[in-house]
Amino acid sequence: MSATGRSATVSELVCYPVKGCAGQSLDTARMTVRGIEHDREFMIVDDDFAFRSQRSDPVLAVVTPSIDGDELTLTHEEFGSVTCTIDRRSRPIDVTMFRAPFLGIDQGDDVASWLSEVVGEASRLVAVPSDFHRVTDGITPGTAAFADSSAVHILSESTLDGLNTRMDAPLPMNRFRPNIVVTGWDDPHTEDLVRDVSIGETELAYTKLAIRCPVTTVDQARGVRDGREPLKTLGTYRKARQKGVAFGAKFSVVDGGTLSVGDSVNVTTWGESEL
Repeated sequence: MSATGRSATVSELVCYPVKGCAGQSLDTARMTVRGIEHDREFMIVDDDFAFRSQRSDPVLAVVTPSIDGDELTLTHEEFGSVTCTIDRRSRPIDVTMFRAPFLGIDQGDDVASWLSEVVGEASRLVAVPSDFHRVTDGITPGTAAFADSSAVHILSESTLDGLNTRMDAPLPMNRFRPNIVVTGWDDPHTEDLVRDVSIGETELAYTKLAIRCPVTTVDQARGVRDGREPLKTLGTYRKARQKGVAFGAKFSVVDGGTLSVGDSVNVTTWGESEL
């Protein structure tokens, strides 16, 4: 099966070191079994040790993380920055994500105080333990750090273009927080049909459609919720059997390695859409 009339390539790679916070565009990335190196390696939790996200705290969109060796720095335009030495050795504590139990290593009081000021409520930062074990579901199970579900989210430019033809005001790609953006597929939602794909040194396998949540209504440049779009428009043509609306696809990592912007996206197996 061929779903495109021309070759597809990677146009953007994005890592999100802290779940819910701003992403980092990369020219080259190392893909691990958990996804792009450092992706969702950290998570912000409340005073009940439940995860925070842009669903309830849209301000996280304008908190920018960066990792330099064993140091993590968080930056906000109004609140400045805080740097912590990444702790990967302390005893993990119990945290929850979507009410499911996980383990995380607390990153200390300084970053917790800074985040609490930014968010306006008690917050702490935890890291994935080195021996973190998690099995993600879908057609091809895999693992991930603190990502919502699968390790890698792929979205094509044609899929976004198809949505934007239906919108009064076009939305940028960052509303959907993909890890890999693909250019060159002629038809919107071609990623729905991909089952096995190699990019650079990596091999990925399809797990599920990406079911979208209210995070897509957050303006990523301002850190504020911006009405009901795109969920309202997606509801007119992308309702999924899994409940909700689908936009993009999730993948597990079969083989890791290096991949770069400009790499060919080589689909070896195609399937039918689960929509």
